[in-house]
Amino acid sequence: MQDIAVIEDPAAAEVSLAPIRARLLAELSEPGSATMLAAKVGLPRQKVNYHLKALEAHGLVEMIEERRKGNVHERIMRATAASYVISPTALGSLEPDPARSPDRLSASWLLAVAARLVRDVGALITGAARARKRVATFAIDGEVRFASAADRAAFAEELAGAVAALVSKYHDESAEHGRDHRIVVAVHPSVKDAR
Repeated sequence: MQDIAVIEDPAAAEVSLAPIRARLLAELSEPGSATMLAAKVGLPRQKVNYHLKALEAHGLVEMIEERRKGNVHERIMRATAASYVISPTALGSLEPDPARSPDRLSASWLLAVAARLVRDVGALITGAARARKRVATFAIDGEVRFASAADRAAFAEELAGAVAALVSKYHDESAEHGRDHRIVVAVHPSVKDAR
């Protein structure tokens, strides 16, 4: 089971978002059969089987074992990942694009950049999983409390200058075997987790 899987296919995204199927995916973080799941979610086994087949057809669940109980074959299923992220790629032409809202101080632009980040890292994770390799990434996540809007603006200006200096120092356009990397730095108000 992968830690996190990226859903790029629109049909798989639709299947995963159906409430009962999302519940089954959550329940299948631990292996289970349709009979076991039926008891947990309060649906008939046949209906659970129907939903499991849809999830399986899109690669969201997999059979890990088949047991025989009398005349019945019981399929033990589990989710293919502990959690899922739906890539903006699943939206096709509706996918956010930073070029369509180039105001770098707007929340819309930040959201479009974040969507591109999800899309790109999702594609990297998918490709690396197929190749059985890891993706070299780095991220910083933290919080800062500003005393004023002026302090926030000064911080943003200083941060932009520091990042520009680092890029200038390490960027080597002539590196024959070098690999380009995208840098995303974002500052936004914190949101209290409502879960």
